[in-house]
Amino acid sequence: MPISSQTHAHMQVKQLSWATPSKQVLDNISFTIERGQFVGILGPNGVGKSSLLRCMYKYLMPESGEVLLNQQNIKAISHREFATKVAVVLQHTPVGFSMTARQLLATGLINQQRWWQTINKTKESHEIDQVLSLVGLSNKAEQIFESLSGGERQRLLIARALLQKPEILLLDEPTNHLDVGYQVEILTLIRSLNITVVATIHDLNLASAFCDKLLLLREGKLILLCQLHHKIFLTL
Repeated sequence: MPISSQTHAHMQVKQLSWATPSKQVLDNISFTIERGQFVGILGPNGVGKSSLLRCMYKYLMPESGEVLLNQQNIKAISHREFATKVAVVLQHTPVGFSMTARQLLATGLINQQRWWQTINKTKESHEIDQVLSLVGLSNKAEQIFESLSGGERQRLLIARALLQKPEILLLDEPTNHLDVGYQVEILTLIRSLNITVVATIHDLNLASAFCDKLLLLREGKLILLCQLHHKIFLTL
């Protein structure tokens, strides 16, 4: 008997729609993300890529349809539990952080601790050192966040998300502020993590090189699904 595709489903979006008072932003979107896949969401500005991600990480409530994580509607999952499974890196870096890179990264470990647990400073420092090395910022550990370049800030926020040890990593234009060399480096890193990744990516060539599946949005609709590892193109 063939195995159902839902057996490996890590996250599913089912008939999802969302609108502002003046515009239908997402219209009946459905797709499945298999465990361990790197999925890229593409399309011109204003087609709903970021809004789709926001529905997937509980920031927006869809007007219809649902998002499932491990076969469970994310509406039924507490924010704390959800944060242990799904990490998010936004396109726009925050401002007003007067902390060092190392201090900012330490906040990514908070969700792993309970109030009764003693913080293991040695282990925490080792984990921070590891992710700083992974994103090429070991020499910036004691630098104030706001003094970093746009690309360095973005890499640091990706490192912070990785410290959460998530099952799924959602990224909104993770390479937007990086030069070509760091774009490839960051996507190579993300690809090597052995976790499920969903990212909006503006560069089709980069997306094709690193993603297992591409989703193309146009006017709020999913119009193309591309399974790159099988070289199968499906028009929806």
